Amino acid sequence: MKFRVAVILFVACGATAALAGPIQDRQQLMKNVQAATKDGVALSRGTVPFDAAKAKSVLDVYIDASAKLPTLFPKGSGAESGTKTAADPKIWVDTAGFQAASAKFGTDAKAGLAATDTASFNKAFTEIFKDCNSCHGAYRVKQQ
Repeated sequence: MKFRVAVILFVACGATAALAGPIQDRQQLMKNVQAATKDGVALSRGTVPFDAAKAKSVLDVYIDASAKLPTLFPKGSGAESGTKTAADPKIWVDTAGFQAASAKFGTDAKAGLAATDTASFNKAFTEIFKDCNSCHGAYRVKQQ
């Protein structure tokens, strides 16, 4: 009997640990996006001189995130996992919509690579920022 309980606990802990991986990975990925966005805002507003390498660095973070995000939301990795997450259950109901939003984010970030000055970067960055707001509005639980 003790062996059965130990096996059940071991399996349960393993399942929880397996789901914590994608949650932690996506939270770290979003922290990277947030850090890049601070640089992107400064470039977009012209509070720092336009630097094509810095703009590319920001956009590369977004492109990487857009490719990884759809893989970091396996079924069962929402609030039911027991790990704190802001992922809205709609992600798993509207998987196609979530994947399309992520793809648009990546497409718009790739288009931003053509920016050559503050004005063109600002135009691209504004579209990317709309993508962020749209996705967070639909697929993220509002923080209180």
